[in-house]
Amino acid sequence: MQSGKTMSTKSPSELEADETAQKRAQAEQFSFDVDAPGMVDVTTESHENPANHQYTVSIDDVTNELMACTCPHHVFCKHMAAVENATNDGTLEAFPSEDDKDADPEDCDCDGLKGFPCWPCVRIGRKELPN
Repeated sequence: MQSGKTMSTKSPSELEADETAQKRAQAEQFSFDVDAPGMVDVTTESHENPANHQYTVSIDDVTNELMACTCPHHVFCKHMAAVENATNDGTLEAFPSEDDKDADPEDCDCDGLKGFPCWPCVRIGRKELPN
């Protein structure tokens, strides 16, 4: 007889690491910037020197599962937990809609480049570099 509960495949130490990451993500302040769909730049704003604590969290575009973080930790970290929390509560859209590509990014400089696309527009997929 099955109870409908699923067992975690994570070890007790992995579960503890996840819980620790969640607690740290809730205790610290983060800012987010989506450079490309599924690539979220995370800055630990509550750190004394935030510029030295910027990492990128990648998210699978099919499953929406967190994949990796560029920070030195090689397990589920506070940056991944912060992105998970922000995407779950709706404050962060990691995969902007196609409509968002029509809007100029804040740092767009295409007008001054005589038809050549600026890097911010290329980076978000709004325009492509010519061959």
